[in-house]
Amino acid sequence: MKVNGKPYRSIWLAPDGERVEIIDQTRLPHEFHVAVLATLDDAARAIRDMQVRGAPLIGATAAYGVCLGLRDGAADRDMERIGAVLTACRPTAVNLRWAVERMRSVLLPLPEEERLAAAYREAAAICDEDVAVNEAIGNHGLQLIEEAWKRKGRQGPVRILTHCNAGWLATVDWGTALAPVYKAHEKGIPVFVWVDETRPRSQGAGLTAWELQAQGIEHRLIVDNAGGHLMQRGLVDLCIVGTDRTTATGDVCNKIGTYLKALAARDNGVPFYVALPGSTIDWRLHDGIREIPIEERGQEEVLLVRGKTESGALETVRIAPDATPAANPAFDVTPALLVDGLITERGICPASREGLARLYPEMA
Repeated sequence: MKVNGKPYRSIWLAPDGERVEIIDQTRLPHEFHVAVLATLDDAARAIRDMQVRGAPLIGATAAYGVCLGLRDGAADRDMERIGAVLTACRPTAVNLRWAVERMRSVLLPLPEEERLAAAYREAAAICDEDVAVNEAIGNHGLQLIEEAWKRKGRQGPVRILTHCNAGWLATVDWGTALAPVYKAHEKGIPVFVWVDETRPRSQGAGLTAWELQAQGIEHRLIVDNAGGHLMQRGLVDLCIVGTDRTTATGDVCNKIGTYLKALAARDNGVPFYVALPGSTIDWRLHDGIREIPIEERGQEEVLLVRGKTESGALETVRIAPDATPAANPAFDVTPALLVDGLITERGICPASREGLARLYPEMA
């Protein structure tokens, strides 16, 4: 995707061929800043502090984190330590573990002296594959937008509601939930996006809105609780969200608040789809509500808000009484029965064991 006319991925290798550069998402939308990751600790901090976020991008960053860690030692014990550091950063997004395990499976059979170069090659391959996978998700999801446009008699834009950020900033490029939107825009189909602010970190307000503005796509920011009202008024044609972990039976774990959107969509007859790469499916799990670990993040994310003042200064303010504590579950689980379909790089399928097995027979 482009920023001020220049094409960017969300992560790339620095010119020295060793360090890694990322778009620091904690500074968006008010500052566009490229951060440099030079060590394993830098990569772990970027994942933990959400300089990078979104399941696919977390996986790609973890892959490069392995590379950075191996620069200080590539023995088997070093591989164990590197993997442990990275997988501890975020417990919910399955791509983190997937990427570390993939790197281990490629590197452990190799002689120690060959591992570093092979790690950089494999991390680059993970990134390139992610771009191709997400573009394929966009092509498959485009069908849903085209069908919605036909139902409207090709009159007016297709109004899509999304939650959190599942655009190109959440992946290496293209995105998951927003990839079909970008494909529709490229094809000339008018689209309009309702952007949930997505408290507490406001990834919708700060990231999705920033992306859509940069690509020239019409959108409007709404508070998280406005989605049901808009659906009741017939102002939403389609819901598309992303996911950080999906079970083998089609349960979907995504940013907190997704479950409420799915309930509202079902009550109002609005199609509710989830876009994801195959790497986000956790084939070991079968009951999302009971089995998926839900990350509990710091209460300061709920109690404090950072934004730009009228003078242009960036300020952090507290929005609750000083003595009030907060709970901050970062994700919730939407049961498969509330999901109309899963949009993957291999096609669209029902959110079910059978649907996923049809697309991924080698995993089922």
